[in-house]
Amino acid sequence: MHDKPVALITGANKGIGLQIAKDLGQRGFTVLVGSRRLEAGETAAESVARDARPIQLDVTDHASIAAAASLIRKTYGRLDVLVNNAGVSHAGPQNRTAEQIIGETYLSVVRMNELRAVYETNVFGVVAVTQAMLPLLRAAPAGRIVNVSSETGSLSLNADPLHPLRPYAGTYSSSKTALNAVTQAFAIELEKTNIRVNAVCPGFTATDNNKFLGPGTVEEAAREPVRVALLGDESPTGGFSNAHGPLPW
Repeated sequence: MHDKPVALITGANKGIGLQIAKDLGQRGFTVLVGSRRLEAGETAAESVARDARPIQLDVTDHASIAAAASLIRKTYGRLDVLVNNAGVSHAGPQNRTAEQIIGETYLSVVRMNELRAVYETNVFGVVAVTQAMLPLLRAAPAGRIVNVSSETGSLSLNADPLHPLRPYAGTYSSSKTALNAVTQAFAIELEKTNIRVNAVCPGFTATDNNKFLGPGTVEEAAREPVRVALLGDESPTGGFSNAHGPLPW
């Protein structure tokens, strides 16, 4: 059995995922840098920690997920932390402006293939990866699953006419609402085990997901996912939070 705790972060070759990997590496974890392209993961792992390893992982590809789980089992024997960070804000042309992305991903007009692609990564990919990694999480002394969500997926906040993010409700936000439901369902199913499942909102962060329009830094965005990943044995499960505290579902 590997003598250090092991953390897998999906979509960790850049942005918030890369910063989460760096922070967990500094806290003594063997960090597995999940990346769709292994070459990008290799470059990212070099900047994370001496004990960081790239791992090819496309959350929309079942063969890729199975291969990653097999490699982790053979190499480490367990998984202590799974951070489901990989996500997309849209799945259309990359040259669209932020305004075009918002306007073309409202549910009244979004193309069905784009809607399916966003859900494939943000929702179904999380379920598929979590299913594959559950045996490894069960083998750890205390497994932790952290799903990187968004307050734009909060039904309670979006129900408030004064909520500033309410006008952006559409493809991305509804996928995060679904992710929150997935988080709660896993937490309920696993509440009598050694595994804790929580969702976190990193805040509106400058990443290529939003064409770097967010005001927050990746260092700020990583704090809540890392905090929740490090919660102790008596920690809550089935929660949704950001750096300021609990968020409503």
